[in-house]
Amino acid sequence: MSKLGNLGARLHHGEVGYDFVKNRKIWYGISILITITAIVGLAVRGLHMGIEFQGGAVFTTPKNMSASVSQAEEYAEEASGHDAIVQKLGDGSLRIQIAGTDTAQSDQIKESLSEDLKVDAERINADLVGPSWGDQIANKAWQGLGIFLVLVVIYLAIAFEWRMALAAFVALIHDITITVGIYALVGFEVTPGTVIGLLTILGYSLYDTVVVFDSLKEQTRDITKQTRWTYSEIANRSINSTLVRSINTTVVALLPVGGLLFIGGGVLGAGMLNDISLSLFVGLAAGAYSSIFIATPLVADLKEREPQMKALKKRVLAKRAQAAAKGESPEEATSDGPFDEPDDATPAVVGPRDQPASRTRGRGRPSGKRR
Repeated sequence: MSKLGNLGARLHHGEVGYDFVKNRKIWYGISILITITAIVGLAVRGLHMGIEFQGGAVFTTPKNMSASVSQAEEYAEEASGHDAIVQKLGDGSLRIQIAGTDTAQSDQIKESLSEDLKVDAERINADLVGPSWGDQIANKAWQGLGIFLVLVVIYLAIAFEWRMALAAFVALIHDITITVGIYALVGFEVTPGTVIGLLTILGYSLYDTVVVFDSLKEQTRDITKQTRWTYSEIANRSINSTLVRSINTTVVALLPVGGLLFIGGGVLGAGMLNDISLSLFVGLAAGAYSSIFIATPLVADLKEREPQMKALKKRVLAKRAQAAAKGESPEEATSDGPFDEPDDATPAVVGPRDQPASRTRGRGRPSGKRR
């Protein structure tokens, strides 16, 4: 077995682990700092909206143009008086975007470009994009996002509970804010591809969160019938048991997206890939982070406020204090099995390690049973 596979098995069995929930204030602080930075960047720099949202003209030159991107950009800005975005396509043609132009201005710009680029004006293709089309896309995107969030909250509240639904909602808003803020700071153009990527990452983020929640739901069944673990401790075990799985799925998803962003957009110059690949890359990373460091610790915080969970925590701590007074370790004092339950109760599964350990601690009791 590989080292990573061995580590994953040990994490799943509870043999090793990191206390994510105990250090949740650190993660909350990091997330708040990143979120504030994203919001400030969004407020100061704003989003660089693409021509699809602002309206304007798109000019496409013939193939195999000798002019460079910088030269074409200079020519376009002089002809229009506006900022221009120039991209060199695979066939050698140039795609020139100029926002805020109407039909009359478009014809003048086309004539000016034909002179500067030394190309017949009839060979330059000009397409006008109205701002109303961009408004429709934006409105549909907001509607889709709102419907998605409402359905997610309803589903999680039914399948799990409202606290998990609230935690997942907070994690999703966290991911969206960070992704949009990174776009503002980097200055990449926001296009319909960006919107598609933004909506796509929500599914990935939710998937990782639901995997941990499902494990947590199984391990906390009948939790109040035992005195071995607090809710936060079981929540932490749930994160650790699914940690390697979350890392693996995230890395596998990030590799092709990173190829699009850094190789396709950066090295090969396919700038049109940047709009969707950046949102996917940042969103996938933020989604993996939020499912581990935000969503589950937040659920533990909410659950620990319940009277039943407070009473359980007191019983667990009292039993451990009693064991310490007798000179016993907490494991020896609670070696009856994963949960201390009556004989007719079905023990909840906290970790596969607990059952073999309870059979070998020398107290002569069957796993999960009490004398």
